[in-house]
Amino acid sequence: MLQNENKIILHLCADIGSDSKPYRDAGYDVRMIGKDIGVENYSPPPRNIYGIIANPPCTEFSFAKTNSKIPRDLEKGMFLVKHCLRIIWECQYDIPSPTAKKTNLQFWMLENPFGFLRRFLGHPKLVYQPFEYGDNYKKKTCVWGFFNIPKKNPIECTMPKFDKLKSNQIHYKGNEHLTRQERRSISSPSFCSAFFKSNK
Repeated sequence: MLQNENKIILHLCADIGSDSKPYRDAGYDVRMIGKDIGVENYSPPPRNIYGIIANPPCTEFSFAKTNSKIPRDLEKGMFLVKHCLRIIWECQYDIPSPTAKKTNLQFWMLENPFGFLRRFLGHPKLVYQPFEYGDNYKKKTCVWGFFNIPKKNPIECTMPKFDKLKSNQIHYKGNEHLTRQERRSISSPSFCSAFFKSNK
């Protein structure tokens, strides 16, 4: 059985890294592919990728952009999504043996807020609100992929809709050094923890 340090997790578009934090904390070999490398320039190792987490930018897909003065550019938005999918597909080609019924890749997930990306990728496997996993805010989020659905632990949400929150209400504690936009991109910590527990 593989020890955690031998389980490679690729975190694509990982400029914040919130989704893979539980894996890093548990000692997995997490390889964060962010702007410094660029998913468009990345080729995964040919073997033994255990899991993939992908967080392509939501700017062009988000409904929050509907009232923006800058026109939506879906082709630009899909550029990194397509490269995330390319890397996922390349890792799926790693089959342990000719008679195997599964690949070495144990799970993959691609996350984005509820928006236009559904028009390209179809219905997500999971649509959740952070308060359904124990975080007191609302941000409807889609997750596509091959993974075990995390167990919910809902609470009553007392906060307004995510885009109505004040800057110091958006993942502020411990992240004061990040910009408002960077903090907005942080995933629900409780969901990330629940996802890890269901996909170790």
